[in-house]
Order: sequence, then structure tokens, then C-alpha cells
Amino acid sequence: MGPATGNSIHRSSSRPQLDVSKAEIQSNVEDKYPTILLPNQSDDLSHLALDIGGSLIKLVYFSRHEGQSDDDKRKKTLKERLGLSNGNRRSFPILGGRLHFVKFETRKINECLDFIHSKQLHRGGLESRYSDSVADQNAIIKATGGGAYKYADLFKERLGVSLDKEDEMDCLVAGANFLLKAIRHEAFTHMEGQKEFVQIDHNDLFPYLLVNVGSGVSMIKVDGDGKFERVSGTNVGGGTYWGLGRLLTKCKSFDELLELSQKGDNSTIDMLVGDIYGGLDYSKIGLSASTIASSFGKTISEKKELENYRPEDISLSLLRMISYNIGQIAYLNALRFKLKRIFFGGFFIRGHAYTMDTISFAVQYWSNGGAQAMFLRHEGFLGALGAFMSYEKHGLDDLMVHQLVERFPMGAPYTGGKIHGPPLGDLNEKISWMEKFLQKGTEITAPVPMTPVAGTTGLGGFEVPLSKGSALRSDASALNVGVLHLVPTLEVFPLLADPKLYEPNTIDLADPKELEYWLTILSEHLPDLVDKAVASEGGTDDAKRRGDAFARAFSAHLARLMEEPSAYGKLGLANLLEMREECLREFQFVDAYRSIKQRENEASLAVLPDLFVELDSMDEETRLLTLIEGVLAANIFDWGSRACVDLYHKGTIIEIYRMSRNKMRRPWRVDDFDVFKERMLGTGDKKFPPHRRALLFVDNSGADIVLGMLPLARELLRRGTEVVLVANSLPALNDVTAMELPDIVAEAAKHCDILRRAAEAGGLLVDAMINTDNSKENSSSVPLMVVENGCGSPCIDLRQVSSELAAAAKDADLIILEGMGRSLHTNLYAQFKCDALKLAMVKNQRLAEKLIKGNIYDCICKYQPAS
Repeated sequence: MGPATGNSIHRSSSRPQLDVSKAEIQSNVEDKYPTILLPNQSDDLSHLALDIGGSLIKLVYFSRHEGQSDDDKRKKTLKERLGLSNGNRRSFPILGGRLHFVKFETRKINECLDFIHSKQLHRGGLESRYSDSVADQNAIIKATGGGAYKYADLFKERLGVSLDKEDEMDCLVAGANFLLKAIRHEAFTHMEGQKEFVQIDHNDLFPYLLVNVGSGVSMIKVDGDGKFERVSGTNVGGGTYWGLGRLLTKCKSFDELLELSQKGDNSTIDMLVGDIYGGLDYSKIGLSASTIASSFGKTISEKKELENYRPEDISLSLLRMISYNIGQIAYLNALRFKLKRIFFGGFFIRGHAYTMDTISFAVQYWSNGGAQAMFLRHEGFLGALGAFMSYEKHGLDDLMVHQLVERFPMGAPYTGGKIHGPPLGDLNEKISWMEKFLQKGTEITAPVPMTPVAGTTGLGGFEVPLSKGSALRSDASALNVGVLHLVPTLEVFPLLADPKLYEPNTIDLADPKELEYWLTILSEHLPDLVDKAVASEGGTDDAKRRGDAFARAFSAHLARLMEEPSAYGKLGLANLLEMREECLREFQFVDAYRSIKQRENEASLAVLPDLFVELDSMDEETRLLTLIEGVLAANIFDWGSRACVDLYHKGTIIEIYRMSRNKMRRPWRVDDFDVFKERMLGTGDKKFPPHRRALLFVDNSGADIVLGMLPLARELLRRGTEVVLVANSLPALNDVTAMELPDIVAEAAKHCDILRRAAEAGGLLVDAMINTDNSKENSSSVPLMVVENGCGSPCIDLRQVSSELAAAAKDADLIILEGMGRSLHTNLYAQFKCDALKLAMVKNQRLAEKLIKGNIYDCICKYQPAS
């Protein structure tokens, strides 16, 4: 080990770089991927970096999406009202894209080269506009690890590129810093097989100790970006374990040696305190009888040869000896430099439960419980990610945690020690693989397990058969690594009372019974969802094949979570529901409930004029109560609820709505209506001014939006309050989207002057905007606007919303969250800086009992004045 030295990252400028100076976001309500204006950007982008180790090749690459400028008058008017107009500037390829993580076995390096070539990553990706001759001139790929030197000629020969070697420690630290600042639950603890994810404030990250356990061990004190120092280390590391283990047990691989340790009993080899003191503790100095007094010490007094000892016992004794040594040295260095956090990574860790447990035990033991060992979900990719960031102006430095969204598609790369074939490629390849290797029952009533097949690629790399006689597999804790979607237009919702304390998920899936219940619910709902998805695509043979593949893939996701609840990071119900929607999109089902939504919208719009007449005949107080009752009654329509789906077979949408409304009886299970009414209408001589702007987070299509939320929006407009309807960016179940809302509003406005004038003022009625005769009338009207929320899930995480919604929120003083997904599954306990009203009908008996101690179809009207 060399002397400790200070280091700083060297930024190479060997390729054209991403110039984000004067960058400005350009987004609109209809773009799936937002555009960013890069007025100083040259055309080429760096896309690829490698960490080539002795056993594994880690590859990080970036894929981008090109945005389009938009001249639509309605959206231009919306941008101007919300302060988002970009003027007349040139639109360049968007920075937002995807960061992919892939692993290959080094001995199969040709598979890695084939993968790079197939995606043309060495030439800027498949979307590159350059010819081969132009792209190959002076092409350079950033790389780190010993293989960057060993295989440099091979890369030049096969791909025509040069490897620009980056310092391993520079890359390691840069990668760790990025992950700890950019990924919300990147770090976790691991004790006795249990993971607990740790939220770290990126403003309070430094300093920390990074312990890289490879063949040897380096301990690095990290003080900031590019500021670090190797302060200690030891030559007793992963190489020691593997080397001694190979000599003593004849194991053929590192993973085989770890597998053995799970079945071992180190007390047959190690001398314990109890062996010295007749089975008793040495209580005077706090040592229990089971404490190891001397690793391998018992072999001194026993007249046995190596072949008389079980390889399993030798492996476990070795593992504990080396892990405890590393844990103790790490803690002493943290103590020496007064460091609060210790992160462990490197080849020796690799997501192995026993390894993490032994290191964690050592740190806890030597610190008397005062310190914890922490590990990183993406720890295998630190070097590759750091190499990627060594491109000057790579565009990642200024990204915030709320701008990254992790997805887990089929064929996502691998963690843990096992690699089984190359990553899955296009959709047809994914479907073919699943048809061959993923089991699908004829009737899905519970999460369907994978069929383990030797030598195949697992979903997200998990092919982990249980070892016989073992309660804790070595790779059971290997966490899946997904694709990081970089979305620069996502922002934290500015009206959260305290974003640091905000937790969107109401249901804690850390409870095994809770997790099993919801996994079963999602699995039982799957056949019906597949039917809807296939029907939405016309029931073609291609749609049926994709529907079958979706069922297999999502069942495998559920099975993986049943096996390892932390496989995809910290999990809430909102994450589960969003994973389902993402899986549908992965198999190109854009909107499974399209035809159902259209039919229900038409039926509801047909009776809307009569509802307006009824409401207008009421006095103000009666009308307000009727409107809230109407929202709650209309919220019964939810294709995500099994109870509601059963209701649909008993009557038409209008019949069910009327039945639901007629059964509205106060008091509701949570009933703050009187407090809300006082704020809206006042009491006696005490009157309050109307709200300036209300954000209405809408839920389902059909009666929910048309007969529930639109009439409530109309009432707020009547009172002089600007209204912004906030809807999904992408379809999810039968939720209405921001794309669909303008047409619904336009149809409703034909029967209501209040809605017509407001929609015109808000730019929702494009034809009316062109008519200059209405311009004076429009300019004096209170606007009704529509913005997308930035997500495509039945729930919403307000830490990641669209820039349009964030801009709209700045002048808002009332939030109305409607529906189970947005006000019950998530945000029930959320606190806001402004007034908030949460409205929902509970359509799940378990939720009703757990959250409000009530029953299915009970209602929530929860009003919270500004905090």
C-alpha cells in the first residue's frame, strides 16, 4: 500500500463536451420528454465509460431523447401565464435522458464489445447523425481499472477507439459522491439479514470514510467533490479471503467460497472466549463466551489435518477474521478523524448478505453501537460512474435528487456476483426470452415465481436459487440496479411545509404482512388489466403476445419483491403502482383504459348540463355541500379497485353515481367540511377573501372529473379564484391525463359561460383565442388552466413534479387533492404552506380499517389550514 496522498479529479477534455452554460428548460404539457435549450452546445455527446476489473466489466452509458419545439397557442399562453415562456431561442437536443448500468464478466469481454457495437455507443449512440468515418476519428472512451491497460489494444482493434485511462481512486470517490447526493435512498445498513435504507442530506454529506474492499483495502477520507485523501488501508482484504480460501478449501470461485460460509460453524476452528474460560463469559471486560478470542486458534491444540476440517467451517472462519479486521480498522479511522459515516464498497462486498453482516457486526461491536456500517445500492458501479463523470462538462454535477427517477425494465443490469449472459436488447428479444424462461400460470392468483434456468439472464440479473440448508443466501441481498432517468424539468413542489420531513407513502411496506397483501392484490388484478391492455390495442395477435409478456414480467417483479422486499430500494405502495404502469409502457401499452375513459366521459358529459341547472338553483351553503358530496360520490369510479370493478356490472355509470350521491350521509369518517365551509363562506359578519389560485389534483376520468371536480372548479371560478387542474402527464389506469382535459373542458364549456370564459382566459379553447372579439372579455376573466403533474402513476410523490406545476404553485393558496391515490395512498399526512383539502372515498376495506378505523366506501374530507 502506498503512502496517503491528497488528490483531486482531473477533468479531461479529449472529446467534444456537453456545454450547459445558459441552458434553459423548455417544456410543455404534451411532451413526454421535455426539451432543454442549450444555446452553446456543440453536437457531439459523450455516452460511455467503463470500469474493467479482473472479474467484471462495469459499463455506464447515457442515452438521450430529442425534444421538439412547440408553437401551440394554448400551451404558449399557459407558459406565459405561469412565467415559463422561453422566447425565440434555438432548441437543441435535450439533456434529459437515461443513465444505464450494465455488467459483463471480464472473461467474456467479447460480449461487452458486441454490446457496445450493437448500440453504437462508441459513436455517440444509435441516434448519432454522424457517419462511421467522422465518428471514428480520434474516438476516445473513458475507462478505469486494470483492464483499461490490459485490453486497450483489443478495444482499438475491435471498435477503433482509444481508452483514456482515469485514476481508479478519483473515479471511485467521484462515483460515490454523485450517488450519495443524487439518489434518495442510495445508502443502507445491513444487520442480521435486514436492510434499512438511510436518507442522507446531501448538504450534510461530508466528510465521510469510504472503505474500498478489493484485493486489498483502501480507506479514503472524503471531504468534498474532488477533495479526498487515502488515510489508511490494509493488505488483508478480498484477495486474502479468496487466496487462503482457495488453498484451504479447493473452491473454484469466489462465490463458491462465500456459498460455503453460509453452511459453516466457525466454533470448530476459532478459539472462543468460552473455550478459555470453561464456557463462561469474561464479564469483567465485557466479553461473551461466543466472542472470538483467536481466529483459527482452536486448530493449534487439536491433532487434526486440513482434510479433517469441513471447508464450510474454514470459509466462515476466514470470512469473519477478515471482515472483523476490516470493520475494526475502519471504525478506528472514523474515530481518528471524527467521521460520522462509514461507507463500504468494492469487489469483496458485491451485495453478499453474510459479508455485509459480518462487517456491520464488527463496526457495531468495536464502536459499542455508536457507529454503523453503510453500503451502497450501486456500489459495483462507482468506478464506471466516476469515469463517466471525468468527461469535462458531463452534465451530471448540478443534477439534484428530485431530477432522477429509477426504473426497472426487463434486462436491467446486474448486481451481486452472478452474470448470466448479455443484457436483453429490443422488445422482441425481451418477449422471446420471457416466453422461453419465465413461468406463467394459467390463472394468476398469487405472484408467479421465476423458473430458474442455468445460464440465462434473469430479470434485473436475479437468478438466485436457495442454497440447501441455508436460511440466508450469500446473494439474497443483491439489489437490482435499474436505469436512471434524468429529467431536468422535475422540481420539488414548493408548497410542501418541509420537504425534508415529507414522506409521500402512507402505507409502510416494510411490514411483511402489508407487503404480501398488496403484492397479492396486484397479482389478482393482473388478468383483468391484461385483458384491458390487449383490448386497447385492438386485440391483435401482437397485442396478445405483448400482453402475455407483460403478465410474465410484472409477475416476476412481484415474485422478486416477495423474495427480497428491498430489491428495488426503499419501497412504498406508490412505487409498486408506478412499477406496474412502467411495465405496461415497456411493452408498448400506452393507455390500457383508453376506450373505457372515452365512453365514461361521454356518458358523464351528457348529464352535466342538468347538474349545472340543479346546482344553480341552490343557495350558496347548500351548493357547497352538494359539490363536496358530488366529488366524493363520483370518486367511486376507480378501475384500480376490485370492489368498484364489481359494482360496474350492476349498473350504468350514471346510475352508480346517483346511487353513490344519494347515500352521502354526514358525518363522514373524516369530516372537516364545516371548517372548510367557514373558510369559504365565512360566518355571520366574518368574511374571508376568496383564494387567489387553487390547484385541483384530479383523479379519474368519467363521472369523477366531469360530475365531481369540474363543478367544484366552476364554483371556485365563480368566486374569483384562479383554478389550475393538475393531471397526470402519462396514463395510469382510468386516471384522466393533462392531454385529455382540454377536450373535456371544451365540451363542458358549451353548457356553461363561467367555464367558457375561464377556459378562454386560460388558453384551453384555442379557436376562441383566435377570435379577437372575445379578447377584452377574456382578459378580465379568471382563468382556468391545465398543467401536467410530471408523473404517470395513480399516486404522486410531491418531491418530483413538473416545472409547470411548480411554477403554478408559487401563486396558489389552496390545494385540493382528490382520490385514493393522491390523498390516501400518498399525501394523507402531508403538510403544506397553504390551505389543503383532501377528498376521497375509501374503496378498500383493509385501508379503511388501517387508516381511518372505518369501512369500505367511507369518505374523507380532511381540511388543513395553512401551516
